[in-house]
Amino acid sequence: MNRWWKTILFIIGAAVLTRFIPFSSFFRSVDTLIHEFGHALMTLLVSGKVWYIHLFADHSGVTYSSATHAWQFIPIALAGYLTSALFAMLLFFLYSRSRTQAGLIVLTALAALCLIFFLRNSFGVTWGIGFILLSGAVCFAPWRWLQEFYYLLVAFICLVESVLSPLILVMLSIQSPAQAGDAANLARMTAVPALFWSLLFVLATVACARVSMSLFFKPRPVRE
Repeated sequence: MNRWWKTILFIIGAAVLTRFIPFSSFFRSVDTLIHEFGHALMTLLVSGKVWYIHLFADHSGVTYSSATHAWQFIPIALAGYLTSALFAMLLFFLYSRSRTQAGLIVLTALAALCLIFFLRNSFGVTWGIGFILLSGAVCFAPWRWLQEFYYLLVAFICLVESVLSPLILVMLSIQSPAQAGDAANLARMTAVPALFWSLLFVLATVACARVSMSLFFKPRPVRE
């Protein structure tokens, strides 16, 4: 079977399984945070200004930012989905190197960074504090099995959400292009249809997911 289809089937299976794990809904906001952080980071890289990030209970989010030139919003709009996919790949890379504790530190530090500088709505702040406290506690817990389970739960949810989100964007681009989030913004700025950008996001995120899966199945070094 083609490796691309194996990756897609594995993601579908992971999506089903992660929905049955208690409290998994809480961790779906991790991908939203990474997505919005991607927008914020790119805004800063192109010399724009980030005003704030809002996260919502339905796992959506928005980054409010400003920039001097219109072209700057193109890389800003591209950054969200790509950052999510690359971050999921980073989590699996660290897992393949048996560096789950380092990965948990990265997750906790990133959430703390966003909480301090960007998160400003009540749900986002409350969720951010809860995630930081929980991840910090697990990171320094004496039970390695707990760290591994927690880490893989977050990693797989980030992986699944990074692929499912642009797939939903494809459907929106067909049914209601003006409501297709980042793809709609890119369409307005470039005159290229939202469906093109949505499919581009899908291809990029599935490619990253394929790499993530190869890292997951790669033999891991033994750590004392």
